[in-house]
Amino acid sequence: MEFVSDPDITVKIDQMRRRVRWKEELFLNKAIDQTKLAIDDDNTDNPNFSFLVIGDSGCGSHLKHHPQRKIAEMMLQHQQKCSFILHTGDVVYQVGSNEYYQNNFINPYKEFLVGGEKPQQLEYDRLTFKLPFFLVPGNHDYYDLPLIYGILAQATWLPRRLLRGRINLDVGWHGSDCGDAYARAFLDYLIALKGRTNLERHLDTHYTAQHIGDRCLHYQPEKFTRLPNRYYTFRYGGIDFLALDSNTFNQPLTIPDTEEGETKRAKLLSRQSELEDREQKIQEAIEQLDINNPEDAEQIDDYYAKLEHIEESKRDIEKQLNINKQKQTTDWQQLEWLKDSLVASWQDETARGRIIFLHHPAYVTETTKWDQGQTLAIRDRLRQVFNDTVKEIGTLPEGRSVVDLVISGHAHCLEHLYTKNTGYADSETNWIVCGGSGHSLRRQRQEGTVLFQDAALDSQPIGQSQLYLGRNGSGKDKKRPYSFLRIDVQAGNKPQFTVNTYVAEWHQRQWNEYAIDPFTI
Repeated sequence: MEFVSDPDITVKIDQMRRRVRWKEELFLNKAIDQTKLAIDDDNTDNPNFSFLVIGDSGCGSHLKHHPQRKIAEMMLQHQQKCSFILHTGDVVYQVGSNEYYQNNFINPYKEFLVGGEKPQQLEYDRLTFKLPFFLVPGNHDYYDLPLIYGILAQATWLPRRLLRGRINLDVGWHGSDCGDAYARAFLDYLIALKGRTNLERHLDTHYTAQHIGDRCLHYQPEKFTRLPNRYYTFRYGGIDFLALDSNTFNQPLTIPDTEEGETKRAKLLSRQSELEDREQKIQEAIEQLDINNPEDAEQIDDYYAKLEHIEESKRDIEKQLNINKQKQTTDWQQLEWLKDSLVASWQDETARGRIIFLHHPAYVTETTKWDQGQTLAIRDRLRQVFNDTVKEIGTLPEGRSVVDLVISGHAHCLEHLYTKNTGYADSETNWIVCGGSGHSLRRQRQEGTVLFQDAALDSQPIGQSQLYLGRNGSGKDKKRPYSFLRIDVQAGNKPQFTVNTYVAEWHQRQWNEYAIDPFTI
């Protein structure tokens, strides 16, 4: 039995639709678009603005340091200069359960929350943000925990409590209930409203804004900061931001019944066996260490990170091996919405740029994610959408790509990548992975920084990693550079984005804060 379970894509879609009462009669009658929001901010038309980006943050404290909280404290220095925050998902680890929202979200970000001066009094499903906080769900926000593991987690509660500040597995009785905790925390959880009258009153109170001709949710900082759906769009400074739920279009591609396909299956099975052997050796090594010894505790932390990497890799391999036995499921409705939104944005003269943010990356060189089936699936589906967008709008202006920037998380690092000619409409595009804002960091792959057309390193080069920040060094030289971004947007028909990277590096049990030279895209 797997330690965590990932619900089927059809279940995720159906459950999230139910929670926001997707396209019920009242929404249709009032011509409300449940995928749009407008921010109550006098500065929304200013073409010069800044915003913060974080991702994969939702961990508790461990080894007597708290990287998520450290990053949050650094973010506060930029709060007055920035218009909003983007979060690329994995809000709460390990399984997105509501019992961990207090320690793994509310406490770290208390200064950004109304009533945050008394964070213990805040309820996870009644949060209101001072500074707009725009999130997308990560895979951990959807994960569930089999009952037997919930029982085991509670059975080990006391020793884990005694070790608090050293190792915290962030696991309680249960999981996320297929993303229910995330929905209650951040979405407009309309299923809780009983009766037509209450729903109509709510819509007439909070869905009073206009976005490109459609009635939509009115996002009001300090008053009402719910999101209308798991995927949505908003405009700021002439830039259209498109938030996606990549958990419903990341199913690995079918392995063909060919000689090439059989070779791929054999490699996956070999890799699976190799990972199981490594897992066993790591578990044996942990048993030989003393958690009360600081150096051993550091090593145990590393081992737990490796075990998590192995579990994720095994889960991805299992999905790839079983894909031909399962019904192929892709959230085409969301992808069609993305295509229609991009076309509408390009046809709107008042829109001068486009940014997509989602959890799973299409391109990355982090050691566990670069060749995963999910990574290649996201790449394939975004390519389809971008190709269809260009087909509908015609030739793009010279020097422009379908989107100006794609921001993701999932890989626990900070990375900037640039694709050249891929043969698809995702050519000449900037990709940023911001997944190093709190949880265990990961190393860059040994295979290098060049991006290839597929997982084979002898295929066509199509781009390169420009910057990578992740776990590095070994022993006493081991460094963990946690990070967040401030992106400054400049005026102009072709906007420029200056990316500022801020780092809190944990090294030899001390923090070192610094900034990396900004770059412009």
